[in-house]
Amino acid sequence: MLFRKRPQIISASLSRLAWGRFSHEPLGIGSLIFIGLVCLIAILGYLITPDKSPYANQQFLELGLKKPGFKVEMLYIMKDEPVHGSSWMHTMLMGSRSRFTEIPVSSYRACGDTVFYKAYAEPGTISAENKIPAKKLSTSKIKTFWLGTDRFGRDYLSQLIIGARISLAVGFISVFISLLIGISLGAVAGYFRGWADDFIMWVINVVWSIPTLLLVIAITFALGKGFWQVFVAVGLTMWVDVARMVRGQVMSLREKEFVEAGHALGFSDSRIIILHILPNVMAAVIAISAANFASAILLEAGLSFLGLGVQPPVPSWGSMIKENYGYIILDYAYLAILPGLAIMLLVLAFMLMGNSLRDALDVKTGE
Repeated sequence: MLFRKRPQIISASLSRLAWGRFSHEPLGIGSLIFIGLVCLIAILGYLITPDKSPYANQQFLELGLKKPGFKVEMLYIMKDEPVHGSSWMHTMLMGSRSRFTEIPVSSYRACGDTVFYKAYAEPGTISAENKIPAKKLSTSKIKTFWLGTDRFGRDYLSQLIIGARISLAVGFISVFISLLIGISLGAVAGYFRGWADDFIMWVINVVWSIPTLLLVIAITFALGKGFWQVFVAVGLTMWVDVARMVRGQVMSLREKEFVEAGHALGFSDSRIIILHILPNVMAAVIAISAANFASAILLEAGLSFLGLGVQPPVPSWGSMIKENYGYIILDYAYLAILPGLAIMLLVLAFMLMGNSLRDALDVKTGE
């Protein structure tokens, strides 16, 4: 009974010690808070975006390329077809269809049972007057585009918020895939040695020799362009770091006394690996996962910029840079700078957190 508990007790003690060291790292704590805030915004998603349509893809072509803080009066017209309401959970995850058609107007007036309005037009441009039945007009209000609009007239703040989901989702799922493959192969190679170690190390060296971005592009071409294909492609290229690290840790731990005691008590190899060796490896795995998370975000942004990542109308920070980088030399540079700044800050936060975790988990470092 004591043997079964000892590795877990040691691992838990090291974890408490590591958290004590990590809590004294101001950059690490600040990065963790920033990452948590971005995750909260991404999870809430459509509940906090001004544009709650699926993929924040509501377009007003007449409002293209408006500056941050732009305001316009909107008429909300009841749609002819009924639109069923959705639960808050469905809205949070997938967005919701509006029951109204929004029309930006320069002016409008009610005359009896008819409403006359002039659609929004640039100053100095004459707009024809249109009319609708007064009973179809629900309300009118001033709508503010806090970060302006892109060339299609979409709300840019909503695009940025929903785009954060893609970067974080790619990070989480890709890191999960890399951990699943890397821990499994690294543990087998480090524990059993022999021909299994030689074969796995040969595979690792082959994958290691191929440039990461080229390998991701090749896998993307094989799997096709799409949302889930990006996750798999990035995850299949990030497991080698995890496998090499786990292999080295397992090779060291397999010589410890508690492993020999496990063999003496007749425990199976799988039980020793899963219940007694891997818990003592997870601390280092967490540290390397933070760096891999940052790499996954950069890879997804690069693929989306090249047109090989998630496809329109799904918003992505990388695709937003691709669509707007031509405006850098014009008066709309912020359209490309804002998603680039978001990528930079999120990657920097994960790298700083990874460095803090590495220092906290280093047993050779003093208090």
